[in-house]
Amino acid sequence: MATSADVLTDAYERIREVVHEAVDGLGEDILAHRIDAGANSIAWLIWHLTRVQDDHIADVAGIEQVWTAHGWHDRFGLPIDKGATGYGDQPADVAAVRAPAELLTGYYDAVHEQTLRFVRGLVDGDLDRVVDTRWDPPVTLGVRLVSVISDDLQHAGQAAFLRGVLERTR
Repeated sequence: MATSADVLTDAYERIREVVHEAVDGLGEDILAHRIDAGANSIAWLIWHLTRVQDDHIADVAGIEQVWTAHGWHDRFGLPIDKGATGYGDQPADVAAVRAPAELLTGYYDAVHEQTLRFVRGLVDGDLDRVVDTRWDPPVTLGVRLVSVISDDLQHAGQAAFLRGVLERTR
């Protein structure tokens, strides 16, 4: 891999692989199943990681989120604010996220494509640009992109783990 854009592209491709492995072929009831009342479901984990990626990439790219620009909010029909990403969700909020596999992966794939279009256009010097001054030290583009990768891989891994548990216990 020759550039940071190549490394970032590879990392985001890995997230996509895990998302599809965790979701493909599962029915809506399994995707929404929670192993206890306070646990996240596969559907919520995938929706949340996609919302965070969509929100954060759109913000640093200066573009509209796929969620609103391409009608995904309406397609999901969730009883939530259009700007919600899942941060701070309570158990009832998690339970409200129900969606078929095709909807979850369709939205993820649309966000993934927007992410890759942005990342592939970066040059190494772009990563030092400050994108969030609310933190000390301020957050650079490179840090934000790696943060999204880290968060997404953790949640995708949790979803894959849940899939394994549910397949073995049902």
